[in-house]
Amino acid sequence: MDTLRISATANGLNYLPEYLADTTGLFRDAGLAVTARACDPWTGVLDDLASGEADLALGGLWVPGMYAGSSRALTVVCQLNHQAPKAIVHRGAPESFTLADLTGKVVLAPGIGGSAPYAVTAGLIREAGTDPDDVTFVRDLSTPMLVELFGAGLGDAIILDLVSALELEATGQGRIVFRNLDQGGIMPNSVYYCRTDRVEELRERFTRFVGCIDAAMKNLPSTPAATIDGILAARWPGKDLAILRDATAQMAASAVWATVAIDPAGSDRWMRMLAESAMLTRVPAYDDLADDSFMKAYR
Repeated sequence: MDTLRISATANGLNYLPEYLADTTGLFRDAGLAVTARACDPWTGVLDDLASGEADLALGGLWVPGMYAGSSRALTVVCQLNHQAPKAIVHRGAPESFTLADLTGKVVLAPGIGGSAPYAVTAGLIREAGTDPDDVTFVRDLSTPMLVELFGAGLGDAIILDLVSALELEATGQGRIVFRNLDQGGIMPNSVYYCRTDRVEELRERFTRFVGCIDAAMKNLPSTPAATIDGILAARWPGKDLAILRDATAQMAASAVWATVAIDPAGSDRWMRMLAESAMLTRVPAYDDLADDSFMKAYR
């Protein structure tokens, strides 16, 4: 049995295919003993890669994008999310809400877990023909803190992961007015990446691992509800199971878990958004970020 160690930026519902591959024995059957841990703070994934404590990191494509061309050489081997499963919760928004309605508003954008909530939303606002500089973003604080402050009256809207958005909507303090799953298009979100200098050493293991994630994505629609519920209850024991089921169903019905293969145009789009937010020293092409040999069989 070959080992493969993962350090993840979170314990997220959007990572469900990995958890399913573990629970249903796909990793074991492929001769892999996969262990994973969620880092707090999330930047621990970079420390674990550097020290060799982890073979793979799981997190946003924006991280390899920001480090492209630097001395910290990172290579993406596949994606876990084909879309960014974020949502905007707004209080008092019009029924016909568009992103232009955020002009002049205060939007809370949790950032302690990374810059994607802000950067994706700012990019979508630009694509919609509106200037994100006309929106006041409150950034760099944790999701729980900003959810609490939103409940206390701070801000007009808040950008959240789908589970947190559904939880907040259930309190009646606001409603989901925008879902990236519906209106955000294709964008590589969470990806697996490694140190570039370890790609060849781990190539055979990575190949089997990517095959397991692909199989888990394909198996997910036919997986018994009891198996999914078991994963949800074990990983998020304090969460409302009905909300977790709802969020899972919404993601399963979208393109989030459609493929392990990154769409090069989607990658270029995400890098452009990051560049527009001055988060890159240079704009890396898809081939600068990923080793496509792990994904080409799944295109």
